[in-house]
Amino acid sequence: MTHSPTLPETMRAAVYRGKQDVVIEEVPVPKIGAGELLIRVEACGVCHTDLKKIEYGLLEPPRIFGHETAGVVAAVGEGVTKYAVGDRVIGFHHIPCGKCFYCQRKLYAQCAVYKVVGITAGFEAAGGGYAQYARVMPWIVERGVEKIPDGVSFEQASFVEPVNTCLKGVAQSGVQRGDLALVLGQGPIGLIFTMLLKHRGIETVTTDTMAARREQSLRFGAAAALHPIEEDLGVEARRRTDGRGADIVFVAASAPGIVEQAVRATRPGAKIVLFAQTSDKERIDVSGADICRDERVLMGAYSADVDLQAESARLVFSGEIPVAELVTHRYGLGEIMAGVEKATHPDEKSLKIVILPQHL
Repeated sequence: MTHSPTLPETMRAAVYRGKQDVVIEEVPVPKIGAGELLIRVEACGVCHTDLKKIEYGLLEPPRIFGHETAGVVAAVGEGVTKYAVGDRVIGFHHIPCGKCFYCQRKLYAQCAVYKVVGITAGFEAAGGGYAQYARVMPWIVERGVEKIPDGVSFEQASFVEPVNTCLKGVAQSGVQRGDLALVLGQGPIGLIFTMLLKHRGIETVTTDTMAARREQSLRFGAAAALHPIEEDLGVEARRRTDGRGADIVFVAASAPGIVEQAVRATRPGAKIVLFAQTSDKERIDVSGADICRDERVLMGAYSADVDLQAESARLVFSGEIPVAELVTHRYGLGEIMAGVEKATHPDEKSLKIVILPQHL
């Protein structure tokens, strides 16, 4: 194994100890084996899936969350030839086997191997980005690591994983030029959808309750941005489509009635992509006839797609979609609960929250 001469024995990590309980602790720097990497984490974006786990205590503690990870290779295990100490990299924490029933059908997020987290900072593997160092396991090293080009910041690079998840939703939807797309919710994920649709030349109408987010949406390419309660989305969608309604909807927020709103704003045969409905507690109440008789497609898009990994990295690294502009708040590791609070309860001035583990 080769490693940095300054590699410490212990590190600081934000350890999840239970519902709404994350504690900064001194823990061992992970040991790596053959085929593995150790990454010195420089930036990790805060994802709402982790927020839900922390807020509601959804998983057994202890764990170290954080999976939108960018950093520097600090150690290289025996047999690794693609990466060297000092390389700047991002890592995907899930990679499918490529061989099973689900992989053969490109349903990678349902693969049993995909469901096993492959990056850890200790305890049960949970991503490890909210720590100063993280261990990358062999199957992730083999297919789930991308080098960061010179001139690209760690903050910008940390968007590769979330962009991949949105790109997957866009690809699955089959949206094409001439369609009218709706994106419901203009938080960081919703804005990424808006950027990707603009990049593909798709006319897009967005919604959000926050005026600042609607303004950002217009800046990033939306043709119109509406208040979902005070304005009628269906009227706007039909006005722009000679009365038929929207062709595609991406539901990038979770709120009572939001899916029903999507149905009302769409034409027969439209596709409605659920992206934010990840909790078992969420229920949807729609007319069966609106789906069956009108031949709408209600579909889910979840997690990343290995086939889109290189493309998502290219879009982020090239700046073709300006994701770095979404970062509004940065917190050192010791301030992580302030970051979690800000991300859980955003205001008009907050979008993407990034944790900088080397800053205490």
